[in-house]
Amino acid sequence: APAPRPAPPLRPTPAPHVREAGAPALSWPVSGAVLSRFGTPVPSGSVASGQRNRGIDLAAYAGLTVRAAGAGTVIFAGNEPERFGQLIVIDHGQGWATAYAYLGQVRVKEGDVVKARQAIASVGKSGEAKRPTLHFELRRDNDPRDPVVYLPVRL
Repeated sequence: APAPRPAPPLRPTPAPHVREAGAPALSWPVSGAVLSRFGTPVPSGSVASGQRNRGIDLAAYAGLTVRAAGAGTVIFAGNEPERFGQLIVIDHGQGWATAYAYLGQVRVKEGDVVKARQAIASVGKSGEAKRPTLHFELRRDNDPRDPVVYLPVRL
């Protein structure tokens, strides 16, 4: 009989691509194409090299308006120098939050209540961004979720 093969090594896997009940209604924060998908390896040279992308990276030009994906309260607006540069985090309630990174000008402050689609920032090239890009994350109780599963389908 052939020798049994060892099991493949376990790898951390992103949350399943299933929309959870109670999730907030979201819209795309910018209209650009998805450059890097949820769960793809983070490139070498990054502080997070070797990890998986916990959000999506969207193509955009510098100065493009970034809009809140949903209504909520700004719980962080400022600089995160290690990786994300200018960063905004919005609490949407019931454990849901969105994060917007690599921003240029930030137009909101902590404590601001924002409406869905409200202008909150402009696209920039802060943090580790090599070109104008929007890094967008969706979290439930601080666990990353694939934003594309929760955003409207693009035609």
